[in-house]
Amino acid sequence: MPNFFDINSIFFTVWGYAMSYLEFFGVVSGAVAVWLSARANVWSWPIGAASVVLFFFLFYQIQLYPDMFLQVFFFVTNLQGWWRWTHPKSGEENKLDQLKISRMPTRQLITWSAAGIAVTALLGTFASNLHTLFPIAFSKPSAFPYVDSFTTTMSIVATYMMIQKRVECWYVWLLVDVVLTYVYYVKDVKLVSAEYFVFCFIALQGAWYWTREYQTYSHLKTSVKS
Repeated sequence: MPNFFDINSIFFTVWGYAMSYLEFFGVVSGAVAVWLSARANVWSWPIGAASVVLFFFLFYQIQLYPDMFLQVFFFVTNLQGWWRWTHPKSGEENKLDQLKISRMPTRQLITWSAAGIAVTALLGTFASNLHTLFPIAFSKPSAFPYVDSFTTTMSIVATYMMIQKRVECWYVWLLVDVVLTYVYYVKDVKLVSAEYFVFCFIALQGAWYWTREYQTYSHLKTSVKS
């Protein structure tokens, strides 16, 4: 019986690349969750929660420790997002009685971006020293501590925006996806890298779809006034 959560337990081999159970099912469930998010479908949250559990074990085994910690955050926020989308406040609901899409105020966007850069520096320093601070838990140095910390931090920012259904979340996700496509390729988890390459296009689709739906709200308001 293979260990499902061991990256060395191989599901199949394709073109000389050994695919683990962990990587394959983490990628598939994650791809479904992101595609549903781009369609503003509430089922993206519970499916995403299952995916992040798998990626938690994956990232630990390839020494992407900030990404590993990020999965804990993602698990909590997937539950939070599921609740937020299905329980909008009065006046925030759309025709499906779910949270409406909105835009983030410019000042708030600048504040979150600046905070993201500051946290990246702090987290990167911490990640680069994990193997010396906690050698029993982290036997190898963190790979790409500052780059990984940047994508971790900006993923948190993007997730916060997504929970609030802000259009801008997709542009932050696009930046994160481009960087992670390279990182995962270098770390030799090729399917994950390919997934994030596809995520770049889904982020563009999400930005287009959410912007289009947001614009319909303005149209409806104009129609009601006239």
